[in-house]
Amino acid sequence: MLVRKVPGFVPASAWGLRLPQKFLFLLFLSGLITLCFGALFLLPHSSRLKRLFLASRTQQPGLEVMAEIAGHHPVPEQEPPPNPAPAAPAPGEDDPGRPVGIFRRKGILRRKGWLRRTRPTGPREEGNSVAAPRPQEETVRFSFDYNAFRSRLRHPVLGTRTDESKESQSLVRAQREKVKEMMRFSWQNYRRYAMGKNELRPLTKDGYEGSMFGGLSGATIIDSLDTLYLMELKEEFQEAKAWVQDSFHLNVTGEASLFEVNIRYIGGLLSAFYLTGEEVFRVKAIKLGEKLLPAFNTPTGIPKGVVNFKSGSWGWATAGSSSILAEFGSLHLEFLHLTELSGNPVFAEKVRNIRKVLREIDKPFGLYPNFLSPVSGNWVQHHVSVGGLGDSFYEYLIKSWLMSDKTDLEAKNMYYEALQAIETYLLNVSPGGLTYIAEWRGGILDHKMGHLACFSGGMIALGAEDAKEDKRAYYRELAAQITRTCHESYARSDTKLGPEAFWFNAGREAVATQLSESYYILRPEVVESYMYLWRQTHDPIYREWGWEVVMALEKHCRTEAGFSGIQDVYSSNPNHDNRQQSFFLAETLKYLYLLFSEDNVLSPEDWVFNTEAHPLPVNHSDSSSKAGHHH
Repeated sequence: MLVRKVPGFVPASAWGLRLPQKFLFLLFLSGLITLCFGALFLLPHSSRLKRLFLASRTQQPGLEVMAEIAGHHPVPEQEPPPNPAPAAPAPGEDDPGRPVGIFRRKGILRRKGWLRRTRPTGPREEGNSVAAPRPQEETVRFSFDYNAFRSRLRHPVLGTRTDESKESQSLVRAQREKVKEMMRFSWQNYRRYAMGKNELRPLTKDGYEGSMFGGLSGATIIDSLDTLYLMELKEEFQEAKAWVQDSFHLNVTGEASLFEVNIRYIGGLLSAFYLTGEEVFRVKAIKLGEKLLPAFNTPTGIPKGVVNFKSGSWGWATAGSSSILAEFGSLHLEFLHLTELSGNPVFAEKVRNIRKVLREIDKPFGLYPNFLSPVSGNWVQHHVSVGGLGDSFYEYLIKSWLMSDKTDLEAKNMYYEALQAIETYLLNVSPGGLTYIAEWRGGILDHKMGHLACFSGGMIALGAEDAKEDKRAYYRELAAQITRTCHESYARSDTKLGPEAFWFNAGREAVATQLSESYYILRPEVVESYMYLWRQTHDPIYREWGWEVVMALEKHCRTEAGFSGIQDVYSSNPNHDNRQQSFFLAETLKYLYLLFSEDNVLSPEDWVFNTEAHPLPVNHSDSSSKAGHHH
């Protein structure tokens, strides 16, 4: 023993210690034990150690969920999110037929088999062996039954296969294959010149990082995952997946746009997981979602637009600035799925609070202004737009209703009330007969539409079915008229591509009035509406219009090394902006591909698209999916 080597000790017993020395040694030992247990139970950040000794009966914050085995300890009714995301699975874990997830039945919330003491990935292990833990970034202690989730889908993800011999010579197949070739070309050039960077610069043949992602990289890769999967570009998908697994690191320290990280990265990873069941996508999505939570630490819970990944703060130095409606109003879909896949209710609670604030606040004439103070909870100015700054807030209301399998009545009511106010105060028809949604500034109208507002034709079409019966036909016609107006903004340019914004005044309609609004950056909103209107009406005009866009992209935006935006749609030989936007691969090409596909490819019965066109599944309850769904 060590004490035998200390000078002055004379062995007096088998232990080598005299009685007083024994007493002192035991006193020292008891003090050491007391100190250790004090640190274990009293110091902060000791929750992981406590779980070694205490059987927790409550869900720990964060992602280390060690809940009681389902059914033994019921979860309080108020804990689940109000608008559940789809029921859920982890490969090889549980009985594929057993319903898992959050369900809403007639306003009553309940959980079924939600939390389990089980590893999140892989098959069960034999005996009592314990797998070596993975690095922190690669594990989430929550089980999701992916097989059960897939069994509840009502249609095959990629649709019902048509007879290749019958379709092989058809025009629509050739059109779809052309869009697929454009995606392959975009990806291959990105991979060659900019792999791992956020976007490709095709003229200079290099990559672009930018600053809005806080140091995160690979935006084009994450945005492309589901499009590559949808188009069955299998080799390219595997390249993208390998990069996510090996090179997508979250230990970044910059300032990021909450909105952009959510719709591109979180949305892309969630979609990739739901389409494939690959755990790497689920884990990365949840870990990244955790890094966004500090943005909500404001007096109202309305998040700031920027989150600092290093400090975890949202920046009190900018406390006087505003949060943007389209940004904090476009988190609901993704955050419900983060709760569904992690077992952590905090994500759903954050967006539920946003919904509560917006529901209760006074709205001028029923309209939602674009700027809100996250400190005071008051509107900052009365500027209303269905285009930039406002757009996807309205989109997420109707899509929350659809994603909940039509149980989120609050979202439904808020959507139709907002749409009624838009009809009353913003909707106009030009002297030339074009229907458009103007912008509202404290009661004064700007008679213009932005390209971003052209998504609204598709949104109104999507929501027409669930409107009051006497308004359904009206909304279908309104959707068609707005989409026709947006088509006119394309048709009236030299390139047959639409400007960033277009006006209705002084005898000029659906055209930009200044060069600063005449650019086109590969935006998707017009073809998005074409896709929704095609699926609703099957009017061939929408496929014709979509093909015009394909031809214009090929003629004016395709370069030697990728696709680029252009600086002036009214020039017959426009200059390029040297950016292949990630949303071109995520949205524009995906919507064009779907426009030339069967309706049950990513069927609207099973999927809704986030505002970056990443498909997220509808929450089919176990009872509603029993009737004749496909496996």
